[in-house]
Amino acid sequence: MVTFAILISTKDRCDELLFTLNKIQPLLSNDVICVVYDDGSKDSTSEKVKVNFPQIILKSNRKSKGYIYCRNKMLNETQAHYAISLDDDANFIGNNPLEVISKYFSLNPKCGLIATRIFWTKDDVFFSQSNEKECIVKSFVGCAHIWRMEAWNDIPNYPEWYEFYGEESFASLQLFKREWQVHYLPEVLVQHRVNLKERAQNRSQFSFRLRRSLRSDWFNYVLFFPLFIAINCLMFSIYEQLKKIVIKGDFKTVYPLLFAVCDFFIKIPKLVKNRNSFSKIEYENYLKLNEAKIYWIPEK
Repeated sequence: MVTFAILISTKDRCDELLFTLNKIQPLLSNDVICVVYDDGSKDSTSEKVKVNFPQIILKSNRKSKGYIYCRNKMLNETQAHYAISLDDDANFIGNNPLEVISKYFSLNPKCGLIATRIFWTKDDVFFSQSNEKECIVKSFVGCAHIWRMEAWNDIPNYPEWYEFYGEESFASLQLFKREWQVHYLPEVLVQHRVNLKERAQNRSQFSFRLRRSLRSDWFNYVLFFPLFIAINCLMFSIYEQLKKIVIKGDFKTVYPLLFAVCDFFIKIPKLVKNRNSFSKIEYENYLKLNEAKIYWIPEK
């Protein structure tokens, strides 16, 4: 059994993937493997991985089955002790990240998942120290995190019907129910090669992401929070979006909000079937946790 498996799901982003594989190649050994799951790419991703990285374990779908399907399949099939989930546009910065991760898991037996420090930028990054301290958090970012496989095997799979967005919070809430912890470990730095300003200015991407973000939050409220609190959180979320439209004139949120509401009502049967509500004490303890660490900004 290997210690680490680096798991990457990709679709039609061959250049980004090849860049990432070049970056992580020095980490690979008899004890560290990498699995790439090509979810129906049309840009010759699989062929180029086979030619340029023959040591990579390649899986592929002829037709796309979705990002969450691929993540579930890789996690359920790996025999590694720890699984590193990376986006195809994310890579480690700095030396010996795997040694740091392995040691941290050994010293923290209740840690089921490590959330890394993430720097969102397309610019070249040189290793940057941080004064942040490790802590227990509510959730993690999907682009770079590490599973203790014992914890993954103790909870349900990511729900494929989420499609995209929110599955990390779903998993974190399930971990909390099973008394596992999510730890933020700033000693491990990952570059996510995304320009946030460009993403925010992309109208179609904004609508897509807002719709998915809203509905996944609502799904998680109903699945896990005590019912009265879940309804309050849902109503407040909708109120906040309506306030942006009416008071601020932010009309680009209208369609994402309407579609998210429709998505929510369609999924009510699944929400009822899969509800795993916190007790009042569990909910109060959950609120005491630190918020997820999503964006790191270099300290001056």
